[in-house]
Amino acid sequence: MIPKDPVMLLSFVNLKLRDFYPTLDAMCEDLDIDKEELTGKLSGIQYSYDPSRNQFV
Repeated sequence: MIPKDPVMLLSFVNLKLRDFYPTLDAMCEDLDIDKEELTGKLSGIQYSYDPSRNQFV
């Protein structure tokens, strides 16, 4: 279960990307998360995925 609150979601996702997954695609596939929905929620609080850093910034 992933957090519904966008700020908590940001923290959760960046922690998972930092500690467990080499890419956003790998995380979404493993956790069965809709990538478009996730990126949409985080873009709502002005964050986008930076593949070179493997985190939302």
